[in-house]
Formats: sequence, structure tokens, C-alpha cells
Amino acid sequence: MSRNIESHDSVLLLQECSSGCKMALESMDDIRAHVEDKQLRQLIDKYYDEHVKLGVDCRDMLDGIGADTKEPGMFAKAAAKMQTAMKMAMNDDRTQAAKLLTEGCNMGIETISSSINEYRDADEKSVAIAERLRNIEDHMVGDLQPLI
Repeated sequence: MSRNIESHDSVLLLQECSSGCKMALESMDDIRAHVEDKQLRQLIDKYYDEHVKLGVDCRDMLDGIGADTKEPGMFAKAAAKMQTAMKMAMNDDRTQAAKLLTEGCNMGIETISSSINEYRDADEKSVAIAERLRNIEDHMVGDLQPLI
């Protein structure tokens, strides 16, 4: 069987990547509002830009086949926003922000890894996008470690 971008699994995988990018961007925006540390701000900006670019690539691929992007779940968004606000209100230092970002990246890695496994019939381009997202999250975790 030939796997192509129009396959159901390809669409679902790309939609998960789109949702993951949006969730990451919202989380970074929430945390950035509390961050004054120049090094952490630069790191957030770097990975923010990478998530934006990947999100655009997802949207372009989905647009090309007439499929919609996917929004993060309302509960997940609200829970992440509330967790960030509470934890940063108790301690708004660089370490706390880096820990929250690391937790978010680890959840993203877990989610996208599960999606890659679940949508086994996705085409190579869609899988490559998902792996790119997983790699971005993994590199961000590595870059955050010295700040924790």
C-alpha cells in the first residue's frame, strides 16, 4: 500500500503536531511573561521561533490537502495556564521557569511519540514533521538543563 499525505493517519499526525506547536507557543508566552533572565529569554525566543516555523509547515501541509489544523484541548490549555500561574506566583525565578518549560517539553515528547506510534500509516513527510517536533522539544530540554 502506498502511503501518501492524504492518508487518514498522515492528517491525524499532522494535526497532533499542529496542536502541539500551538500548545508549546502558548506555554512559552505564559512563562516568558514572568522571565527577566536574559539567557532564559533568549532560549525561549529561539525555541519559540522554531515552533512557529514548524507550525507553519504543518499548516501548509494540511492546507495543501484541504484539512484543518487542530487546536489544543481546552482542558489542557486551561490546566497548563493555571499551573504556570500558580507555580510562577510562588516562585518566579529562572529555575522555576526552566523546570516548567522542561515539564512541558517532556509532555510534548511523550505525546508526539505516542502519536507517531499510533498513526503508523502516516506518510514519510508527516512522520518527518513529527520527528522534527520531537527533536525540537528534546533539544530544548537539553538547553534548559544548565538553568535548573
